Amino acid sequence: MERSFTRQQAARTARRYLPSAEGPGRLLRAVDRLERWPGADRLIDTVRSAVHAAPLGAGRDALHGRWLGHPVHPLMVQVPVGAWLSAAVLDALPGGRRGARTLIGVGLATAGPAALAGWTDWADLPREQQRVGLVHAAANIAAVALYAASFRARCGGRPWRGKALALAGLSVVGAGGALGGHLAYRQAAGANHAEYVAHVVGPGWHDVGAVSDFPVGRPVRRRAGEAGVMVYREDAGTVRVLADRCSHMAGPLSEGAIEDGCVRCPWHGSLFRLADGWNVGGPATAPQPSFDTRLTGDRLEVRLRHPGDTDRAAGGQAA
Repeated sequence: MERSFTRQQAARTARRYLPSAEGPGRLLRAVDRLERWPGADRLIDTVRSAVHAAPLGAGRDALHGRWLGHPVHPLMVQVPVGAWLSAAVLDALPGGRRGARTLIGVGLATAGPAALAGWTDWADLPREQQRVGLVHAAANIAAVALYAASFRARCGGRPWRGKALALAGLSVVGAGGALGGHLAYRQAAGANHAEYVAHVVGPGWHDVGAVSDFPVGRPVRRRAGEAGVMVYREDAGTVRVLADRCSHMAGPLSEGAIEDGCVRCPWHGSLFRLADGWNVGGPATAPQPSFDTRLTGDRLEVRLRHPGDTDRAAGGQAA
């Protein structure tokens, strides 16, 4: 009877807090409300301005992970989280006191660089992601404080207090990690927002309009298959075509500025080379899908250029 009662209680709790056929649970509704809550927007603006003003130079793109092809923050957080989780295992075993303390120290030493990469990414996200990200960061800051207190307690000869603080820290890290998962997988922060293009643009050539429809020196939005494209006519003989939605957060490149053979996204400033879509500057970590062009009569046709087609990157001769 007691076991049956416990299972019923667990089932009711699951229905209350977790998604079901009837709709989202309380946890998901709470995070959805957080996305829409404007109460911390003034703080968000202040922190975002501070992150943008930081003298990071070329290190900013490195922290975004442009060199890696995707955000580097998720990779960096594996070290402190892994160290703290391993410390929890050693805390549960006899004779692991020194090893656990060392691992907690490793986690504290590596949390800073991981946080710096996270803040750099966070500053270039839309407001809804920034609201969730701020709470995610607050949870991680609280976890670092708990682990720092645990480290001090262990060094001061109070191992049981250190274990309790570390367990609390691991719990808070878990909550922060859940919000990080919400950011990455539900809100698509850090995802390649142009990856879909290869799946909705069919093979072969696609008509996008008469060449006369494209004024020289001004980007124009058109469609190729099921994808929007940015068409830029450089001069009478050269046309460049890229997927219109920025790979960073889907900003409209056709509304961006043309700078030295590149287009700058109007939302967060990512810079893409017109000739081949290469992401010259972040925060975008993935290049922009690019298209070959040709002229059939007075009609401009485009064909998706697949990665590795460098021999065709000189395309764009359309008129």
